[in-house]
Amino acid sequence: MNLATSTTTPRHGLMPLNSSSAVSSLRRSLFASLRKISPLTPMASAPTSAALSTTAPADNGAAKPAEMQPVQVAKRLEKFKTTIFTQMSMLAVKHGAINLGQGFPNFDGPDFVKEAAIKAINAGKNQYARGYGVPELNSAVAERFLKDSGLQVDPDKEVTVTSGCTEAIAATILGLINPGDEVILFAPFYDSYEATLSMAGADVKAITLRPPDFAVPLEELKAVVSKNTRAIMINTPHNPTGKMFTREELEFIADLCKENDVLLFTDEVYDKLAFEADHISMASIPGMYDRTVTLNSLGKTFSLTGWKIGWAIAPPHLTWGVRQAHSFLTFATCTPMQSAAAAALRAPESYFEELRRDYGAKKALLVDGLEAAGFVVYPSSGTYFVMADHTPFGFDNDVEFCEYLIREVGVVAIPPSVFYLNPEDGKNLVRFTFCKDDDTLQAAVDRMKAKLRRK
Repeated sequence: MNLATSTTTPRHGLMPLNSSSAVSSLRRSLFASLRKISPLTPMASAPTSAALSTTAPADNGAAKPAEMQPVQVAKRLEKFKTTIFTQMSMLAVKHGAINLGQGFPNFDGPDFVKEAAIKAINAGKNQYARGYGVPELNSAVAERFLKDSGLQVDPDKEVTVTSGCTEAIAATILGLINPGDEVILFAPFYDSYEATLSMAGADVKAITLRPPDFAVPLEELKAVVSKNTRAIMINTPHNPTGKMFTREELEFIADLCKENDVLLFTDEVYDKLAFEADHISMASIPGMYDRTVTLNSLGKTFSLTGWKIGWAIAPPHLTWGVRQAHSFLTFATCTPMQSAAAAALRAPESYFEELRRDYGAKKALLVDGLEAAGFVVYPSSGTYFVMADHTPFGFDNDVEFCEYLIREVGVVAIPPSVFYLNPEDGKNLVRFTFCKDDDTLQAAVDRMKAKLRRK
């Protein structure tokens, strides 16, 4: 396997920009930069009063400006502005910066998987698939889950194929969470969790994971979980910190779920990118399968993020709700790509071993470079992200630092304050990704070592 061959960029990230007064103050300089390069930025900074320009014919037939119309959005989505990934990428293009922000590889997936997709297309597998997945993929998901977790599931009754893990998350939340239900997240968190919970009308609470090890504050969590809690959502390995939940943490969370009759949603898309410890699936903890929805996807493991193939594994009584929502979100997922995904999941174990080895080398290249440039880098046991402390360089917050990094250094990173309910919790941090070819990583490291100076 060669993880450093091409430079395609098929995917963009989706991280919301929080609208609280605290985060707004952090982002003024970023918005100012964006106004210079994008006519759409007013929607990012003031959605309730921003306007869209239209034209109407004048009496003489020439076009004239029509009245400006305010953009419209449902109240439940008002707080979710133009994504931070979109904003940072716009600045990256303007300044010719190397993008270590967005979590997509700039190299292609394996040939044997792409060839399986072509074969499926040529074989005529191009019409609607069975709503919850083509049989060969459902079976392959079940087989992979048995190898990884030791749990045997029914591919027809307990596996639901979705259009990426983000849709699996949405179907799970919209299918199992009612308005007013309390759901607990661990901050920092993947953006779609809060946005989808908002669409479901949930009451969102967050437990903050703090550096250096981002350990779960067990007693704080215990004080928050109650009979009013409907679900807890975890992500292991964890984006954006690279943390892997330990067995002790998982068992503690499991006990709280069982004591309080709480559901558990677990996002495990980075399960094959576990470096320092073996991945543990929450569903495998005794007594947890019947209350757990396990979410996963093809994209991260096979560098095919643009295919958007995901799945949810759950017992039949929870699968029912997931499938009800899925039926009215996308109904079915791309047919030929499902056939190719089945081939991918049946890859020999050597593929996954080589994947971890290659990404481990990339992580070492980036971490060593960041430390040499002056960052305090926190441990990353999984995913293809690392978090670092930018405060040695003298900036007040993450947005100011990331803007400077783009403008003056020529490297893109992500300001993680957008991943917290309280943005202040993330203002000293910055997230980098290492899912890039070695030349790209080295060029970014060289720029930072040459241009960054500790204060």
